[in-house]
Amino acid sequence: SIPVAIGVVATAGDSLHASDLWPFFLAGAIAPGLSQVLFTFAINDAGAARTAVLMGTAPLVSVLIALVVLGEPLEGPLLAGAALIVAGGVALAGERVRPADFRRLGMVFALLATFMFATRDNLLRWLAGNTDAHALVTAPVTLLAGVATVGLYLVASRGSTWAAGYGRTVRLFLPAGVLFGLSYAALFEAYYHGRVSVVSPLVATESLWGVFFAALFLRRSELVGRRLVL
Repeated sequence: SIPVAIGVVATAGDSLHASDLWPFFLAGAIAPGLSQVLFTFAINDAGAARTAVLMGTAPLVSVLIALVVLGEPLEGPLLAGAALIVAGGVALAGERVRPADFRRLGMVFALLATFMFATRDNLLRWLAGNTDAHALVTAPVTLLAGVATVGLYLVASRGSTWAAGYGRTVRLFLPAGVLFGLSYAALFEAYYHGRVSVVSPLVATESLWGVFFAALFLRRSELVGRRLVL
C-alpha cells in the first residue's frame, strides 16, 4: 500500500498537509503499535486460537463506543450479536481442556489489545469524516506509527542490541507482515465508507478463521476443542 500512497500524495498536491496526518499517526501508535505488543504477548501465553476468539469481542467494545460517542443507531441485530459474543466468552471461560503452557495472563493481554483496537476503530471512523486525506495515505501513516511504537518498546525493553541476529526472524515473518499491510489498506477503505457498527463485526469474523487455521496447522499445540469451536 505504501507505493500506492506515494502516488496518491503526489496527485494531492498542496491540498495535503501534515496537520491532516498526525491524528492518524496517533491512531497508529495505539493500534497496531501498543496493541500489537500486547497481542504478541497474548499469543505467546494463551495461544493463537484462544487469542483470536478473545479478539472477536472487539465489536462489542467498538459498537458500545460508537453508540455513545459517534451516535450510531442501535439496532436489533447488534443486540443479538452482542449477546452471542457474551455467550462465546462464557463458553471460552468454562473450557476445561487447555494447552500445558497456557497462562491466564495471556487472556488479559488479549482483552487489553482488543480495547485498543476498538478505540482505534472509532477514532479512525471519526477522523475519516473530518479529513481530505485518502485512505491509502492514512493507512501507511498508521503502520509507520505502529512500527515506531514497537521499535521504541524494543529499545526500552532490550536495549540497543535488540536487532542483532534478527535477520532470519524478519524473513520468516515477512509474509505475515505483507498480509497485515494489505489488510490495513482494506480496513481503512472500509471505515472510510461504513459505520463502526457495520465494519467492526465483519472484521471480527477473523476469529472464526483464526480458530480454523489453528485447528488445521497447529492442532497439537493449540488443543482446539468443542467449546473453542462453539
